[in-house]
Amino acid sequence: MNAVVVAVCLMLLLAVLRVHVVLALFIGALVGGVLSGMGLEGTMVAFQEGLGAGAKIALSYALLGAFAMAVAHSGLPRLLADWMLGHLRSSDGAGSRKRTFTRWAMLAGICAMAVMSQNLIPVHIAFIPLLIPPLLVVMNNLRLDRRAVACVLTFGLVTTYMFLPIGFGKIFLTDILLGNIAKAGMDVSGINVMSAMAIPAAGMVVGLLLAVFVTYRKPREYRDVTVDGGGAGAAAAAGGAGAGGAGANGASSSGANGAAPAISRYRIVVSLVAILVCFGIQLALNAVDSDADALLVGALVGLCVFIFSRAVKLHEADDVFTDGMKMMALIGFIMISAQGFANVMSESGQIEPLVHATAAMFGSNKAMASLAMLLVGLLVTMGIGSSFSTLPIIAAIYVPLCTTLGFSPLATVSIIGTAGALGDAGSPASDSTLGPTAGLNADGQHDHIRDSVIPTFIHFNIPLLIAGWVASLVL
Repeated sequence: MNAVVVAVCLMLLLAVLRVHVVLALFIGALVGGVLSGMGLEGTMVAFQEGLGAGAKIALSYALLGAFAMAVAHSGLPRLLADWMLGHLRSSDGAGSRKRTFTRWAMLAGICAMAVMSQNLIPVHIAFIPLLIPPLLVVMNNLRLDRRAVACVLTFGLVTTYMFLPIGFGKIFLTDILLGNIAKAGMDVSGINVMSAMAIPAAGMVVGLLLAVFVTYRKPREYRDVTVDGGGAGAAAAAGGAGAGGAGANGASSSGANGAAPAISRYRIVVSLVAILVCFGIQLALNAVDSDADALLVGALVGLCVFIFSRAVKLHEADDVFTDGMKMMALIGFIMISAQGFANVMSESGQIEPLVHATAAMFGSNKAMASLAMLLVGLLVTMGIGSSFSTLPIIAAIYVPLCTTLGFSPLATVSIIGTAGALGDAGSPASDSTLGPTAGLNADGQHDHIRDSVIPTFIHFNIPLLIAGWVASLVL
């Protein structure tokens, strides 16, 4: 059996059995590398070389976590949560209509924030541990199934970059997707990438509607748990071990004693200024295509605003920032491990034979060949955990295959774009599932595999696979 298939399936099986995702990735990479003929030493070298590629990601996420905790320390998220909770209590005597409106308004607002996090306010998943933990008590009051919220968050994170060529979408669609297809020898100068990805994006919309209005519409009970500061929520986001315990609540941590600071107008104003500065710098750097990491620089400057304004006092700063970095750094560490796994899979030389063997099974049957290519893309991305890392690997292989089979350039872009995006939702090592878990499991009541990974896999990968397959045949 192909070493990539064995490695990915083993990693997923270990994750489902609640083995920590980092350990599952390492074991999967080790087994896959040895089976491919790389040997133990060659596998370890490839894994270690891959780790370096994720170092910048980890540092960016750690600083964004510290920034999110500093904003939460100001009391801004708690102010929002208190306002919503008061709004709910005031509606108790007015019947269920107002509560129903609040439920859907909250889901719509969370979805809008997830969409904006990819373009208008390009912070990616860093907003989740800032926004979600203070709202958990509101969700409990509404008896809202957190699996629906996980699907809403993942939808906004994934669908936005795979359809809108703005912000992270520009990187995915223009720089990586079209760039690698052009590098493989296909002329994409006249391709409208939004037209190519419109049908796959529609599949994601169908999955979201099913999750919110059908599968997870029924009320679900949760305990009201006091959330302490710390970072155990991020630890639980890792999947397997340690899924319980208090989590990383940006709303209530003030540092050493875990008590929430009094909400003051000055702190609120400073936090708003810091947010605007952070986002403004990111927008400016992205606009000029700077080589500097926009997330890293924006978070660093935002932290400086809190420190120099003394909104976070010096004796509190160490605890607040350390808690925030713990909250996001583990996610970054998982993604570093995923980069090591990806490098082993790439160096193994087993992906290209897998693609060709799969395509050869169906000869000139375009329908079955496109389905096979999409399934291989799903398998690879599930293992790597990043569609951005998958595309460069598969594009060079898929372009000549699609040309030989007679797919149009538009259909080729759709196949490769969909194959890359497949698996981002539903992968245990993807930030699109790790991020939602880090927020929703802040009180230890949201399991990464069963409440984030499996629901998003079912509701997004299946519709996206069908929609991508249809797009390959009609475009």
